[in-house]
Parts: sequence; C-alpha cells; structure tokens
Amino acid sequence: METSSAYQPILGQESRKLHFVIVGGSLGGLAAGLALKALGHNTTILERNPAPLLQDQGAGIVAGGDTLEFFKRYNRCDRRFAVSSKRRQYLDRAGNVVHMEDMEQNMTSWDLTYYLLRANYDGIESPYCKAPAPVPGCGTATHLHDRQVTGFKEEGDGVRVFWKTSNGEEGSTIGDILIGADGPSSTVRRILEPGVERKYAGYCALRGTLIESEASETTRETFCERFTFFHCPGVQILTYLIPGKDGTVEPGRRLINFVYYTNFPEGSAELEEILTDKKGRRRQITMPPGMTDPSAWEKQRQLARERLPPQFAEVVCGTSKPFVQAVTDVISPRNEYMDGKVVLIGDALAGFRPHTVASTSQAAFDAMIYADYIAGRVSREEWKKQTLGFARYIQKRGVDMGERSQHQNLPLEEYVHDRNVASIPREEEIYPDWATTI
Repeated sequence: METSSAYQPILGQESRKLHFVIVGGSLGGLAAGLALKALGHNTTILERNPAPLLQDQGAGIVAGGDTLEFFKRYNRCDRRFAVSSKRRQYLDRAGNVVHMEDMEQNMTSWDLTYYLLRANYDGIESPYCKAPAPVPGCGTATHLHDRQVTGFKEEGDGVRVFWKTSNGEEGSTIGDILIGADGPSSTVRRILEPGVERKYAGYCALRGTLIESEASETTRETFCERFTFFHCPGVQILTYLIPGKDGTVEPGRRLINFVYYTNFPEGSAELEEILTDKKGRRRQITMPPGMTDPSAWEKQRQLARERLPPQFAEVVCGTSKPFVQAVTDVISPRNEYMDGKVVLIGDALAGFRPHTVASTSQAAFDAMIYADYIAGRVSREEWKKQTLGFARYIQKRGVDMGERSQHQNLPLEEYVHDRNVASIPREEEIYPDWATTI
C-alpha cells in the first residue's frame, strides 16, 4: 500500500523530537499517538486496563467525515473499514416506514476500529488485520497497560506522570507534553478541573447486537443497509449494520446494532436494577456486555415488546450480550494547561451524548488538528478555536437533542430535523462566538 503524505515526518514547530505521554489507550489516545508518531515524534500510551488489549466493547460507530479522513491519512491496513447505509428511515409503532431520506453513511464497530488503530500504532496483529510494515522516520510507539495515572507535575521543560499498577507497583514516565485522552471520566481533567463533574442525564442507552442471519426475513429487509429510527414518549431507538466477528462485512455475518434510549430517573429503583450486574455489583456508568442481570434484562425485553415496532423488539429481545450506558454530560472549560504542557482531547475534553454520533469523529478531529498544530500547519489560536468550538457546540447540541427526544413529545418532523442537523459535516458548521471564545 502506498505511503500517505501524513507519514512524511515533519518535526514542525521545534527542530527536536518530542516525547508525548498519552493517558488513555482507547480510540482517542490511539488516534493521537498515531498522528504524532507519523510526524516523527515519540509517544507513550498509559492505559489503566490491566489487560494488554481492551475487550470488545460491543458497540457500533457511525463513522463521520473526520473519522473517515483520519483513516484515509493514517490507516495502512488493506481491508474494508465500514458497512454502508444507503438510507435513513423512520418507522411507526406497527413497523411501517413513515419517512425516508436517501443518505449514504458509513457504519463500523468499536472493535474493528480499535484493532486497526493498534495495528497501525504499535504493530498488533489480530484476526481483524495484519500489522503494516514500519515506515522509516516515524517516532517510537510504546503502549503500557495496567498504568492507572495518579498525578503529574512539571519537571524541567517537561511533565512527569505518576502511575500505579493493579498489584501496587508505583512508577512514573516523563515526557515533553501530556495528552489527556482518558475519556469522559478523565483522571487528567479531574486533577486540572476538580469542579467539573460528569453528571447523569436521566436516561440510559440500552445496547446490543444481533447477527444478521439470525434475524427474521422481515427484520433483515427492514434494517439491511438502512439507518432506522423510532420515537415515542420517553423512548428513541435506532439500528444500523456494522461489521461482524473479526470485522467481517460479509452479508449475513454482519451485526444489526441497536441503541435504545429509555428514561431511568436518578435514584429510581429501575436505574439501580439496570445498573446492578449479575454478580450484584452496582456499576456507575457502564454495564459491560454479558454482565447485565438476566432478570433485569427480561423486564426490558417485555417493555420492548410492548413499546417498540416488531422489528426493533426482535433485535432487542434477540441480543445475547446486552450492555447499558448511562447517558451523561461533561465538558472542560479549557483544552490546554500548564502553558501547553498538558492538553485534553476527545471525550476527556467534552463527553458528547450519543445522539450526536460524533464522539469518534471528535477523537479523530482532535488528533488530526493537534498534529497539524505541532507540525506548524495551523496556528495555536486556530487549533484552540477549532477544537473548543467543536467540543462546546456539539456538546450543547447533544444535550438539546436528548432533552427533546427523551422529555418532549414532538411531531416526527422535529426529530427528523434534529437528526439532519446532526449530520451537517463539521467543516460546514458555523460556530457561534460563545463556542470559540478562548
């Protein structure tokens, strides 16, 4: 495969190689590491998970323009990345299509995205893809798992990052710049902005998948290469196809992915039940795939049969490993600290509600424009304005979409409008002044 121009090392604003310490080894951290590695800088990722590879998150991803652009620049694995959806459509309670719009979108899976990033970042081989050959001139890529960051401090011209392991070992890593890419519950952000809290929004996303071939013919026909929605008071559900096991995009082996938003008031018995796993542990934000209490999920299956169109009810009832995500809000007032020695990107900067389908795009965009800033292709002011404008504007949009979807009973055309607005390409957005004020 031909080497992208992104892999022509440019040391940019400084004539020396920099060492970036990146906290968080999920998609945002890997994207930042890969983009900076391609410039010739050295990177070390500190991931808190005790396993060397993150487990399959079971989630689908709508691959927006920035995600596609990131993979065009940096992915050197020769394989298909996504499943195409040709149309957006809305069903009524009986399962009939009541609105449709032709619109091509690309859908992928968290696990395929993760393994493609690992293959390109630090050469991890997997059934998803082979690792590409190293590119001369790229920086070093170090991925350290089982590193829970506990603090950091300035040291000389750089930053020393302190961590501990699950068996109690303590240590530190020093770099020129620290990048917080550790998600919406970011430790780096919490240290910098202790007053910024991640707050529950009053509802959860129930999620899961069903192998395409296991669905009925009617359901396959309804959902095949379609981005499909249903709304009713307090409920929104959507489905789309994503790659299947080991990233296959073969028809019949793909997965029907659903996201089912339903209200669980804070402090309610229903919320406690859905977030208490089958071993009796109360999960704070996310119930991992396969850990949902069977009796709690059976109640949701029954509600799905009562509330949802039959095609949606079928996939909700048919999933074997459901998982649950409490929908939350969080945003940092700044993205840069300690005179540029500490930077927040992606979900660590702003956690979007999933209605925006923009979290992965934010991670990709933040990684690309920060690398462009480090390379001297954009100014510091432009980097900050674009990063903060995206974070603030889309975070607010997600809050507005969620409040309208979950707490207002609006005509269908209002929800269609919200979805269409959320599909505007980032480069066509016009941010208000409040979003870009530095």
